[in-house]
Amino acid sequence: MLEYRPFTELGTFANDWLDAHYHFSFSDYADPDRMGLGALRVWNDDTIRAGTGFAPHGHRDMEIVTYIRQGAITHEDSLGNRGRTEAGQVQVMSAGTGIRHAEYNLEDQATTLFQIWIMPRRQGVAPRWETQQFPRSHGRFDILASGLASDGDVPIIHQDARVLGGTLDAGTTIARPLVLPHAYLVVARGAVTVGDIALGPRDGVAVTGETVLALTATEEAELVLVETA
Repeated sequence: MLEYRPFTELGTFANDWLDAHYHFSFSDYADPDRMGLGALRVWNDDTIRAGTGFAPHGHRDMEIVTYIRQGAITHEDSLGNRGRTEAGQVQVMSAGTGIRHAEYNLEDQATTLFQIWIMPRRQGVAPRWETQQFPRSHGRFDILASGLASDGDVPIIHQDARVLGGTLDAGTTIARPLVLPHAYLVVARGAVTVGDIALGPRDGVAVTGETVLALTATEEAELVLVETA
């Protein structure tokens, strides 16, 4: 089953420094039909104005993956980590038993990112943070973070789930096997078709009970995919 979620119909929040769009219920946006998909709980599409950001705040028992689309964020946390993650990199944080962190856009341009929250398979793991470059492969999805041992040396999340990214050239068709029961695809830029659904920039589609995700790029497209239990 495929459920199309156009960008124009997502939940929204805006103030003087943040423009956010919510694929799932988050903060003051509550939709009982969008409380998550399997272990995937949050997918926020954030634009953060230059020189601003999220002040220190706490998390626990959540796997948080940040995919930077444009610009960069600078991270500081209660474990003593400090680092800058830029477009072309992914940041992975296990909140575990508890972590406080801040995310600032110290650049001279707006930063755009996807913030993805996945519920862990068990609570109380040790908190951790890392950032890593990811491939810009064309014609396939690369694994950016995973909790599956078979996925090898990638940033670890504590769930039977994986986060993938890839770029398709215009006219390219691929069929991605799905080994987990749920998947969620978002177009970072460009346009693709999935079945009879045409997706444009920042549109999403929820996938349940399918064994293959077949898609065609109608223009060059950058894609982010989460597969999850």
